[in-house]
Amino acid sequence: MCADRPKHPILKASFVERANSTSHPLSNYLLRLMELKQSNLCLSADVTSARELLHLVDKVGPSIVILKTHYDTLAGWDYDPQTGTGAKLGSLARKHGFLIFEDRKFGDIGHTVQMQYTAGSARIVDWAHIVNANMIPGKATVQALAEAATKWRSRVNYEVKTSISVGIPVSNVFDEEDETESNEASEHLIMGDMLTLGPYSRDNDGRKGSIVSVTTVTQSFEPVDSPRFGSQIDEGDELLHTKFEEPPSERGLLILAQMAGTGNFMSEEYTQACIETAREHKSFVMGFVSHESLNSAPADSFIHMTPGCQLPPEGEEENETVEGDGLGQNYNTPTKLVGLCGTDIIMVGRDIIKAGDPQAEAARYRDGAWTAYQRRSNQ
Repeated sequence: MCADRPKHPILKASFVERANSTSHPLSNYLLRLMELKQSNLCLSADVTSARELLHLVDKVGPSIVILKTHYDTLAGWDYDPQTGTGAKLGSLARKHGFLIFEDRKFGDIGHTVQMQYTAGSARIVDWAHIVNANMIPGKATVQALAEAATKWRSRVNYEVKTSISVGIPVSNVFDEEDETESNEASEHLIMGDMLTLGPYSRDNDGRKGSIVSVTTVTQSFEPVDSPRFGSQIDEGDELLHTKFEEPPSERGLLILAQMAGTGNFMSEEYTQACIETAREHKSFVMGFVSHESLNSAPADSFIHMTPGCQLPPEGEEENETVEGDGLGQNYNTPTKLVGLCGTDIIMVGRDIIKAGDPQAEAARYRDGAWTAYQRRSNQ
């Protein structure tokens, strides 16, 4: 499970100390948030509907620092950028203090992953603080995602304001018929008819000429609050208000560097390529999804998140291993993952979701993982 790697000095540092030394704004925010909430728990929200997701997150939000989603598996996902499911998750994230991690596992040519990240109906970059990618296509995938995030970041603090002014010159003297025709012309303009530009006059035979209309369309970019889902979302009679510091607008990437599942093809050479790529893109890559700490060089300060965590029944939490699910998923306790393998955040799904009391079970996992971190860092 945990390779015989030299232990990096950063494992003894507190999350606050690591926050002060990291250059990635989102990593800095996350590490400080972890210390503030005394939590290093990520909820893998593998539910089947958007309604169930929002209900669950509002219940367990106080115990987590990251919410991991699979938007494309949820029935009833609302794609509206202002009031849809992503925006509502953003409000819950501010209410309870956590980041949103869309587990998209990008793995295609550069242009394709950019489109998957920033375009389409979901527009993942708008509502997910963190995404992940595998390195099977090579380093270009990470470079492409980084470029897309940078371009998005340069525009996210601005929104387009469009103003339309319509001018219809008025004659000095209007008889009743003149006024009627003027009103009709305005109605046509509103309906989208094109009016001929020309002087308001009468032809030689006495007939009236076309009404003159001038339509001016102007667009400007004006600052807006960051991030884009910063506006309040109306949940019935209650507005979800910000309780925690707003996260930075920067986006982050986790590289899928290791898997603990039986029979996976992520070799040591593959993992090393992931590490090299992360070092080359420190302004975008926050860390890894892995089953151990991959920090080895003196300047490494990457965050590590690990799935496959399971607590034994209450009273037996010190056991280091538990049985797998029979489907290739192996489980380990927070004591082993955080304390021995050096991971930072545990990812838990079914054990919390299927529990009789998800709130209480999330709190139990939070306490178990936090205790393991305190022992590791001698706090």
